[in-house]
Amino acid sequence: MAHATGDPGAAGKRGELKRVLGPGLLLFFIVGDILGAGVYAVTGSMIENVGGMAWLPFILAFIIATLTAFSYLELVTKYPQAAGAALYAHKAFGIHIVTFIVAFAVICSGITSASTSSNVVAGNLLAGPHETFSDAEGVGWFDIPTGDTAQLVVALLFMSLLAVINLRGVGESVKLNVVLTLIEMTALAVVIVIGLVAAGSGSAEGDIGNLVVFEDPNEKGWFLAVTVATAIAFFAMVGFEDSVNMVEETKNPERIFPKMMLTGLGVTCLIYILVVVAVIAVLPLDYDSGSEGIPLHVVRLGAPGLPIDEIFPYLTVFAVANTALINMLMASRLIYGLAKQQVLPGVLGFVLPARRSPWAAIVFTTSMTLVLIVVVNQMSGNSVVGALSGTTGLLLLFVFAVVNIACLVLKRRADKTFFRAPVWVPVIAAVLCLFLAGPWARTEEQMIQYRIAGVMLVVGIVLWAIIFVINKRSGLDTKFSDIDHLAADEGA
Repeated sequence: MAHATGDPGAAGKRGELKRVLGPGLLLFFIVGDILGAGVYAVTGSMIENVGGMAWLPFILAFIIATLTAFSYLELVTKYPQAAGAALYAHKAFGIHIVTFIVAFAVICSGITSASTSSNVVAGNLLAGPHETFSDAEGVGWFDIPTGDTAQLVVALLFMSLLAVINLRGVGESVKLNVVLTLIEMTALAVVIVIGLVAAGSGSAEGDIGNLVVFEDPNEKGWFLAVTVATAIAFFAMVGFEDSVNMVEETKNPERIFPKMMLTGLGVTCLIYILVVVAVIAVLPLDYDSGSEGIPLHVVRLGAPGLPIDEIFPYLTVFAVANTALINMLMASRLIYGLAKQQVLPGVLGFVLPARRSPWAAIVFTTSMTLVLIVVVNQMSGNSVVGALSGTTGLLLLFVFAVVNIACLVLKRRADKTFFRAPVWVPVIAAVLCLFLAGPWARTEEQMIQYRIAGVMLVVGIVLWAIIFVINKRSGLDTKFSDIDHLAADEGA
């Protein structure tokens, strides 16, 4: 996500970042960023929409993400600074409001993604003690609340804890990321092994033959049903775009970035498909996984009585919590950067004197997250995790469309690049991203995603308009003069 960035033009003032990431660490960062809440949050929803063929939407989402990754790779090797989509939009169009909307959409996607993670964490945290402190018949030794209210409270407390950690100025450590990524991969490997064993023994309630069974409960027809499921799956494939913020800390990025980003996408897609195979092998297609994420239920039913049954919820929490923290670090640092650019109110740029962490931006983003969690949890008839993860995907689909179009525009410039995507790639990628962002890719219940995204963007635009008018009257020039460093100073 967001990282401290050095200004090449002012190395003496800020200093340059140390290039510590080689191919291995970069690959772990990309895989770790893509993995996390995604597979826990969306696998069950995909099965609900297309049945046992849930592996197909993962493949289609992987293809669309990979096409967009080609555009990112051309742009990051052409402009190796750490502001990502906002930088590319600024370079391509030079329109202040467009750059702002792209930047704020990325911020909102981080907030909705962290909100999704908080609900997954809450579900697993409540499930963990219930499994640990229950007897063989599942009767609790003492009362563990597991209802919607309890989950809401735990989700809010979890986000508040992240804010405290964020305020202490916790930076991202690539070595810690390796550990957390290994935990994530270990948890999913447990699910995959249990599924394969169950498929071989035939002892589970699922049926491996269901992998070719298509179901259409919403009666949309196979094309639209797969489209809806692909839009859901897209949430699980995002995260690769965040690696561009590591470019200034990567050794020889022009050479290793393309290989590692594409490899990371391929590895995560393979893991997701194997998880789907495990789920189908262990659970019936109509299984209700609740809010904890369906992989937890694969472990419960596929390996009853084994100690891993009690440990798995905590492995999930540890992995997903890391993703949420990264999202909130990114969102608060981008808000801080926009405030420093005089694009948002200057108060959002205030930092703690001792810790040098952007406390005002952290309070702002955390408040938005807490309100979002409460509001969505109160909307009866909607899946909280589904609404939040879908909103994240929706926001990033629009951002990716802009990045693909920016890639096309910037191809006409003679700037040096070390990776060039064929012209047809960003064209097709932009069309596919916009197609998945359309209402035909959502059920009636999922239309709430537009309202959530719209309200969040309106909040940002109102703040932007206020400060724009103030700057105009004061004669101040707001041109994103330091756009390359919107995410600066995170390591404080």
